[in-house]
Amino acid sequence: MSLPIRAKHALGQHFITDANLLRRMVAETPLAPGDAVFEVGPGLGDLTRVLAEQAGQVVALEVDHDLVPLLQQQFADQPSVQIVEGDVMEANLPALLAPLGRFHVIANLPYYLTTPILTLLLRLALPVASICVTVQQEAAQRVLAHPSSKEYGPLSILAQYRTAPRAALDIPRRSFTPPPHVESTFLVMPALEKPPVIVPDEAAFLKLVQTSFAMRRKTLVNNMMSAYGLRRADAQGIITQAGLSPTVRAEALSLDEFARLDAALRAFSP
Repeated sequence: MSLPIRAKHALGQHFITDANLLRRMVAETPLAPGDAVFEVGPGLGDLTRVLAEQAGQVVALEVDHDLVPLLQQQFADQPSVQIVEGDVMEANLPALLAPLGRFHVIANLPYYLTTPILTLLLRLALPVASICVTVQQEAAQRVLAHPSSKEYGPLSILAQYRTAPRAALDIPRRSFTPPPHVESTFLVMPALEKPPVIVPDEAAFLKLVQTSFAMRRKTLVNNMMSAYGLRRADAQGIITQAGLSPTVRAEALSLDEFARLDAALRAFSP
């Protein structure tokens, strides 16, 4: 397929131009007529065009300076579509997106930034209704992973704390121009009304999760000692107080067990 601009490998550009496939993807999302959408990396505007058919407003953030004027020209007669130049990892998203009210994130993410972007979106202090994104299958497996699997980690826990993720569609390499070297999955992640565990301080809880995996091959005791400056006996005591084995590793803990560990850490008094 001839593209109006050469895809940039450095930006991880792989475009889906098949309108039927894009409509199938959007049909899998919780998007309702009139809803607002934030699109990360609209690329050539093919997904943007499908979203505009149903959404009340689309804010599309594009990092590629060369694509922005093409997109702005393409959607010049559609006031419901706003094309903004910027890097999602650096943009002031609260200022950009707060006027939307409740919104969906629907996007084909650059694969080399999947985890940072998903982490950013899942931590946004904004009314995100869902996060629906195309990612490589390996990243999808990390989002969907269960305890005691090699894919399980901080992204799994954060995604399952905030959303109810599911793999909606498998997307083969041939669906992209140019084709990537990996297979892809369209993830649909509706936001939960309330998280499956209730913790008094989400930031502290998520820090505990992140630091528990800091040295994946180490036991939870070693990671907690390093992160919180604890003596070994104190770290073992906190873990035991949470009803866990002192030799356990973070990858074995469920969300509920992390919540119990968080409570035990809070109750600890040296």
